[in-house]
Amino acid sequence: MGPTFVDVLRERAAAPGPAFEYVDGSGSVFLGHPELDARARSIGASLTAHGLSGHRILVLLPRDLDYVAALFGCWYAGAVAVPRPDRDLAAVLEDADPAAAIVPPDTVLPGVATLSIEELAAAPDDWRRPDLGPDSLALLHYAGEHAVMVSHGNLVAGTRQTGRCFGAGPDAGVVSRLAEHRDLLTGVLHPILAGSRATLLSPRAGAADWLRAISDRRARVSGGSERDFAQAAVTGGLDEVDLSTWDVAFTDGSTSTMDAFTDRFARNGFRRSSFFSCYWLPEATALVAGRRGPVVRSFDADTLAPGRLARPRAEGTPVLDRGRPADELEVVIVDPLTATRCPDGTAGEIWVAGPNVAAGYLGRPGASERTFCARLRGSTDNFLRTGDVGFVHDGGLHVTDALAAA
Repeated sequence: MGPTFVDVLRERAAAPGPAFEYVDGSGSVFLGHPELDARARSIGASLTAHGLSGHRILVLLPRDLDYVAALFGCWYAGAVAVPRPDRDLAAVLEDADPAAAIVPPDTVLPGVATLSIEELAAAPDDWRRPDLGPDSLALLHYAGEHAVMVSHGNLVAGTRQTGRCFGAGPDAGVVSRLAEHRDLLTGVLHPILAGSRATLLSPRAGAADWLRAISDRRARVSGGSERDFAQAAVTGGLDEVDLSTWDVAFTDGSTSTMDAFTDRFARNGFRRSSFFSCYWLPEATALVAGRRGPVVRSFDADTLAPGRLARPRAEGTPVLDRGRPADELEVVIVDPLTATRCPDGTAGEIWVAGPNVAAGYLGRPGASERTFCARLRGSTDNFLRTGDVGFVHDGGLHVTDALAAA
């Protein structure tokens, strides 16, 4: 495996057959690894010719195969991609200050040099690999108020960890709506790393389109937010879908939503044990912990505050087990007042360290120092402060609250 996704895709380019299928109301479009690599080399060579290597480039395209190719084209040029944000564009432009934007034809973006995706058509053979490594900045992901700086090494590590958690290999079909940052990891990068086929849907695809795509392609891996599963649970007209092949239904949703979805689609072959309960953090690229088959345990509510030993109680407060930390990650429960490890089973702030933890926030040295450079007393190792309260019970991470509200 290469140190960047430029190298990973170059290795996959020798693989025959379609890698991606994009589906919308007008039909399906297929793109193999060799074709994606050639398109990325063409875009990368074009961006390099425009003097944009090393610069930030806003990718303001509809989330389709051109969008995927443009992201890779930025990386092939040694540029930093700024994926289409789900927030106020004017604020992003001011904060990210991109040198250019890749846009649909005939699009004008005041104050920013624009490049139509159709213009980026240099000969693929003109491309030369840029000077990239794991520490090179790959993209800016806008989460909350700040832009998270994600390196190439973060992307490879986060995707590798996700693949190991999912246990999905070349035979696992993936269905994804390119709606959020995690969909880039799970729907695009993970299939490339695993060598599996992927079906990409528009973020506007409804619940019926999503479940029919899983059924028709006999996909094993797909997921979404609590809202996605909640909407699907009340969507009618899906009696014919076959969800029996769906082995990894990843979500950070609640058990009540998982129960409602299972009740609705058990007759369609869906198994509650297929739910993969996750704990996601943008600052950690994507996945921190997860487990297949949701497990809920009840605890005495008075013992869930920081500094208290969480005690199981039959009629207590239910807490979802988010599973074991991903490979290569160190997750510690910390007393935020003393910066010391909490005793086993005691609640505290969740701190995370590992190769998937991002570099910091763009242009926010103070916030980056507070969030990404937390240190246990007597140690020089940096941790990511999550701001979430949790504890470990039977090896599983249980997340109970946000620190400010605890």
